[in-house]
Amino acid sequence: MLCLVDGYNVTKGDPSTRDSSLQDQREVLLTRLRARGRELLGQKDIIVVFDGVGGMGISRAGSAPVDVRFSRDRPADDLIVEIAAASKHKVLLVTSDRELVARVRIHCAHAVQQLGREVLFEASAPVRARRSSTRYPARTVGMPKGHNKVTEELKGIWLTDDEE
Repeated sequence: MLCLVDGYNVTKGDPSTRDSSLQDQREVLLTRLRARGRELLGQKDIIVVFDGVGGMGISRAGSAPVDVRFSRDRPADDLIVEIAAASKHKVLLVTSDRELVARVRIHCAHAVQQLGREVLFEASAPVRARRSSTRYPARTVGMPKGHNKVTEELKGIWLTDDEE
């Protein structure tokens, strides 16, 4: 599966990067993807597309190789559509741009799955952690072990038979 990331769509929506310079936004996103890309997106080839002129290439540093592309003299959305259309694999598109998702689905011969950009935000939890069934119910977070016994004992002391 190929994962395409709409670079500035993610960074400009991320509360931790949206007020930074474009260079800093790119560096933070790429660092995050290199460190946690497989954890957040799974075992996929990752291509991040940014608007404008910049370097191109693939970095194998970190746990996930990340290919970075710049759209040069055209919108990044056009390059994303072109890459998706040429892909021989299913496509996972990370963006909140509905028009882009629709364009990719029209031009791509394979299945296209969309993830909202917030999956890559700094505060996002790993996908596996969100699906975990071992989380405590919210009502018990911070409660000491055996808190239900204490509550029942106090009910017996303080409440009359009519109030229970």
